[in-house]
Amino acid sequence: MTSSRTSSQVEDKNPEVGIKPTDEDPDAEFGGLEARRKLERGLLRKLDLRMSILIVIYILNYIDRNNAGAARMRGFERDLHLQGTEFATLLSILYVGYILMQIPSNMLLNYIGKPSIYLPACMMVWGTLSILTGRFIGALLTRFFLGFVEAAFFPGALFLISKWYKRSELGTRTALLYCGNIMSNAFGALIASGILDGMDGKLGRAAWRWLFYIEGALTIFVALCAMFILPDFPATTAWLTEEERRLAKKRMAEDAGVGDESETEVGGHAAGLWLAVKDWKVWWMAVATTSQVVALSFNAYFPTLSATMGFDPTVTLLLCAPPFVFTAIMTFIISRHSDKTGERFYHIAVPTFGGIVGFIIAICTMNTAARYVSLFLMANSYSGFTVLYTWVSNSFPRPPSKRAVVVALVNALSQTGNVAGSYVWPSAWGPTYRNSYAICIATAGCNIVMCYIFRLHLAHLNRQLEREEKEKGLVEMGFRYLL
Repeated sequence: MTSSRTSSQVEDKNPEVGIKPTDEDPDAEFGGLEARRKLERGLLRKLDLRMSILIVIYILNYIDRNNAGAARMRGFERDLHLQGTEFATLLSILYVGYILMQIPSNMLLNYIGKPSIYLPACMMVWGTLSILTGRFIGALLTRFFLGFVEAAFFPGALFLISKWYKRSELGTRTALLYCGNIMSNAFGALIASGILDGMDGKLGRAAWRWLFYIEGALTIFVALCAMFILPDFPATTAWLTEEERRLAKKRMAEDAGVGDESETEVGGHAAGLWLAVKDWKVWWMAVATTSQVVALSFNAYFPTLSATMGFDPTVTLLLCAPPFVFTAIMTFIISRHSDKTGERFYHIAVPTFGGIVGFIIAICTMNTAARYVSLFLMANSYSGFTVLYTWVSNSFPRPPSKRAVVVALVNALSQTGNVAGSYVWPSAWGPTYRNSYAICIATAGCNIVMCYIFRLHLAHLNRQLEREEKEKGLVEMGFRYLL
């Protein structure tokens, strides 16, 4: 259910919210309703074009993060003399830095108000660190600090788009952003296949080293371009006209029932941190998201799982691409439908359950065709995960300082799932990986149950809001949580 231009919510009993309508035209400053709609369409087109570079950045973000999985197939473990769980440690250490930096990064981003500078600067640093990946201790350090600076991007990007788009628009934009993550698994495998096949031994360097060099350099180049393309926040973006700036602010005020630029001082950020930390809903969704991240831990080991079908390394990497291309398409369709219907839970639960079916198939058979179908089903569970992130942004609409912390906190805590998930796929459990799949089934099921309980709670809050409106005699329906 989408919100009207006036709204009320549990956390902010604003007397200005939900007032009775008057004869005054709320769009008079834009020349009337039709003129506003035309201006709004132009503003959204302009925003969408500029925001699209976030998709490219996210592709590179995950390619840089996951290239160790592809490098593993071409001597990475042998050259670094990795033994036992050292490869898993190399993967998981990234998320330690990632977790530590998320909340401070988003608070700093909200305070600075210049994501067009902050996000690309972090991107250039992580591109450089990716290039420097070397021996085990060096690789361990570079991947720790890689997570430290990569932490700025995803929660920062989610927060940035939540400052520009209404709740009814947010799901589709979040899906498009997350498609960058999904497509990175497809393009990353294809790029890795080309580099690993064509660059082995060039200038005396192993193919996997060239993988880190080339992908890191590409990241730095795109970061330089992003500085001139990304928008800042509505109040700080220079390329907006004054009329567009007023409309951008008004849209967010109407959607949340209060202005979105009211808290930029340091005290506002401290208050936002406290509001987020004391809200049990934040922790509940953080745990639900963490359980789903563990269920998605197959992502970092996708080339390894593809290799269980018995093909050579080049074919194995190429076979990684189609499941994620399919998933990217389904993610857009499912998120778009979720936005149109205003429904979140079932758009999360159905793809997640499909992933469970994929895990079960992989447990039951080593048949090549069946296992490849299972990879499609597993990968498609990402489409539900995308809607889950949108639901988090929807459920904590204001104040902006709290929203910045919530997005970062949920994402940061969920990354503990990646730390644990790195150890879910030991080589000793291969090639069937039945124990690994069983863990994924359990955590995916936990996510569905927790999301359903969250849905019941939001439905209770909506009934409470409805009663309050009736008691006050309000005419228009105000803010409602999306279910």
